[in-house]
Amino acid sequence: MNADEPHALPRMLELSSVFMLLTFVVFVGYGAFAAAVRDRITSRPKVLMWMRRTFAGAFAALGVKLALAER
Repeated sequence: MNADEPHALPRMLELSSVFMLLTFVVFVGYGAFAAAVRDRITSRPKVLMWMRRTFAGAFAALGVKLALAER
């Protein structure tokens, strides 16, 4: 498709609309999946405890790595 074709603008608007719709559908699916996982995780205290420990350990490890990094 060339920019000088007679119906380039309507075709680009059509393609842009399809892209935006597909992007919206993917993000809605991602949001629904994230909400379902969140509900399953927050209902289990042991899982929350281990997630917090994991994130704290990773944060501490990154801090050590940063402290030992040479410039």
